Amino acid sequence: MSTPRLARWLLAISLLSLTPWLQAADLENLNAEILDLFRDADRVAEPEGKPPSAAVYLGERLVGYAFLTDQVVSIPAYSGKPVSTLVGFDVEGRIRGVQIIEHQEPILAVGVSERDLRAFTGQYPALKVTDDIRIGGHSRPGSPRIDGISGATITTMVINASITRSVRELARARGLMGPVEQAATPVDPDPLWQQAWAERQPEILVLSMGLSLLLAILLFQDWLARHPTLLGRVRTGYLLFTLLFIGWYALAQLSIVNVLTFVQSLLHGFSWESFLMDPLMFLLWSFVAMTVLLWGRGVYCGWLCPFGALQELLFRLGQRLHLPAWEPPTMLHERLWALKYLILLGLFGVSLHALPEAQRLAEVEPFKTAFVLRFMRDWPFVLYALVLLTGSLFLRKLFCRYLCPLGAALTFPSRFRIFDWLRRHRECGHPCQTCAVECEVGAIKRNGEIIATECHHCLDCQVTYWNDQRCPPLVERRKREEQRARAKAALSRD
Repeated sequence: MSTPRLARWLLAISLLSLTPWLQAADLENLNAEILDLFRDADRVAEPEGKPPSAAVYLGERLVGYAFLTDQVVSIPAYSGKPVSTLVGFDVEGRIRGVQIIEHQEPILAVGVSERDLRAFTGQYPALKVTDDIRIGGHSRPGSPRIDGISGATITTMVINASITRSVRELARARGLMGPVEQAATPVDPDPLWQQAWAERQPEILVLSMGLSLLLAILLFQDWLARHPTLLGRVRTGYLLFTLLFIGWYALAQLSIVNVLTFVQSLLHGFSWESFLMDPLMFLLWSFVAMTVLLWGRGVYCGWLCPFGALQELLFRLGQRLHLPAWEPPTMLHERLWALKYLILLGLFGVSLHALPEAQRLAEVEPFKTAFVLRFMRDWPFVLYALVLLTGSLFLRKLFCRYLCPLGAALTFPSRFRIFDWLRRHRECGHPCQTCAVECEVGAIKRNGEIIATECHHCLDCQVTYWNDQRCPPLVERRKREEQRARAKAALSRD
């Protein structure tokens, strides 16, 4: 079966096998959930008003109101869609309870327990509708701080902003803002993405410095390649920066989910705000977009991917421990390359029909397990990640080379790169095979051609290119020059 036909077949199967989109939550069908928020009430009226809300009564006495946040304000979350949250507040202007009803957030769907969600939403009861509630930090009068969910910072910020802004608007519309503790209505806060950038300035500064350093490394890669010891130390240091800061501290591992969400946003109403809400991810994607067009996919895969850095460092550890390294035969290696493209095709097809389902299937990437949740999740996910990492002790960058759908996605814009920065000798591949044998990801053909879409830009081949002790053409040239120098010296003595 040809590749295009196989692709169409896989796409059709994926589309037919999925459930349709869930319908939006309806306030009229949530009476039981509303009464669970108002334990001192016995009935819920029909939703009415603009914005819509349902009045809650004890007999004939009005107790408060309930509403869905996405019917009042629509703030896109990490998935590009708003989170529908049920909120109840009483006539005294205090929040009675919060319950998440519907969402398309991958981190909440797989990775965050119900206990974590209940602990987060359980912090809202008794807070006032006039409070300027924020995630993290220290509380002050009129501005209480609540704990977020580890690994879901952006999502919890969106949920919190949706709750505070919508409850304030409902209270104002129902005439309850005036009598609450005679507090003045707070000024509407800055856009959520501006708050995120203001609160993460230290991390933004560190990441910006790191990206600037990487840009300098790339621009002066020829000079560094002529100093292999220095380049080796720089590369090791940068891999540690990527792993420790970008991965485990900043939780800024890029994912195929970002790509699928971006495509969905283009198809269904693009908004910069949803992408600006995570400043570190925005900076990383902006840098990747630039370097893909200049150097190709390899800059991200070889330098900025935390999981790739972890695999590379583990392989080096395996070599230090004298573990046997295995490299698949060329024919098998080239066939295995296709796996990541098939995975990408399947995820893309699923996302066109049901993005939440594609986000769940994107767990083929172990990134969430390794970095966002730091291996603290159900054992099948942890086992899967550990198997891949164990394999990388023996086979260099196993997941990156054969399974990573994000790497596959980045190969497409890489085809439009402007420059070819990797130097080659005329003899490369004819007959010299040194770089083809030494390439860490097998991205050099026997004819000497570098396969740009598979290259991780590690610069090993460039070190060899400039080294007249390792590169056979340069070794031969050096020996000829040494022979001529010896002959000339002999003639001068005579």
